[in-house]
Amino acid sequence: MEKQWKYYLRKLEENIQETNYIGPNDIPNIDLYMDQVTKFLDEHLEQSKRYDNDKLLTKTMINNYTKNNLLPSPVKKKYSKDHMYLLVFIYYLKSFLSINDVQHIVGPMKTMFFGEDAEMDLATIYKTIFEMESVVGNDLAKDVMKKFDRSKSVFKDVKDPEAKEFLAIFSFISMLSFDVYLKKQMIEQIIDDLLVTDKKEKKKDDKKGDTRDENKSEKK
Repeated sequence: MEKQWKYYLRKLEENIQETNYIGPNDIPNIDLYMDQVTKFLDEHLEQSKRYDNDKLLTKTMINNYTKNNLLPSPVKKKYSKDHMYLLVFIYYLKSFLSINDVQHIVGPMKTMFFGEDAEMDLATIYKTIFEMESVVGNDLAKDVMKKFDRSKSVFKDVKDPEAKEFLAIFSFISMLSFDVYLKKQMIEQIIDDLLVTDKKEKKKDDKKGDTRDENKSEKK
């Protein structure tokens, strides 16, 4: 069992180091048609698949993102680098958040930073976030090691080897799951308190502005 645990940890470290993130320089410099987009993402995110027949980002998904206002429409059926940056963000966020929550996160990105006239371009944002991942990965590896060591000692007094082994696995999975659960709760709270609230306040301000304009017009 000890050898198997060490194998899992070794695989984790390898996965963290070799996770096939799409680097800033990997994004094509030319605009792509839909088939080229899905082919590119399939090739670069293949490592993310658990099973060979898993779907990553399909044509239908991408079209739905456009319909739901997560992604700007393609220009002459072609997707730019900015489209690709947003698609990668959407891909990772949708793996653990609802599409509604993803919309609250990616929507402002699309509004504020998509296109050539933005104050800060998406390429710079993507590169900055990408460079953060190595630091986060190292911290994650250390944290998982601590949880692993703790899981082996939680039920150390259990006599039955099979039961003890199962409880060690269950403890490890539970600690990892609790960590994911709390972080997901935190993300959802931030979305509800900051992003959604800001949108509601903006709508109120816009309505007040419209009312003031109407009153001015009536007085004239």
